[in-house]
Amino acid sequence: MSEEYEYDEDEVEYYAIRPNKTQIKKEFADLFALGEEISELSAVQIKSLELPENIHKSVTEVARMPHKGARKRLLKFIAAQLHKIDVEPVLEKLARIKNKSAHAVREHHIAERWRDRLIVEGDDALAELLDEQPHADRQQLRQLLRNAKKEAEAAKPPKSSRELYRLLKKIFADGESEFDDESELDDGVDEQE
Repeated sequence: MSEEYEYDEDEVEYYAIRPNKTQIKKEFADLFALGEEISELSAVQIKSLELPENIHKSVTEVARMPHKGARKRLLKFIAAQLHKIDVEPVLEKLARIKNKSAHAVREHHIAERWRDRLIVEGDDALAELLDEQPHADRQQLRQLLRNAKKEAEAAKPPKSSRELYRLLKKIFADGESEFDDESELDDGVDEQE
């Protein structure tokens, strides 16, 4: 019962599929924002993204420009150039840079809290710190703590307090193995300079 319909090639009409304008605008807005975000990085961080030469040059130029029309035009150019390449590796490297920054802030707050706590609580806090971080140098910590207290009492500049902070930051960085991968990343960035 089913009839097969035969058709000529001349009868078939092909229609072009129009791109979704909203989707294209959103993609370009995202690339524009990515260009802005990259331009706010340091020169070493931008270099670590391994961008093509034309994009790298434009991004470093945008970083020095005031927030006016020419900057916006150059960011649009960067977005158009980013559209031509695969941005996934760039996004991954950028995420790693952001994560490292967030981790540095967290590490800073931990060291700051411990320094303040050691100065206020003294030996009790030191004993707790040494239980938590057994690899820490007890003698050096005690000396810096003693000097920091003397400086605070004499209203002198907090030289020892700063040194105590640096030592605590180093202790927490050495105590966690997850930092090892990031230090290798740092080494790779330094070699590219």
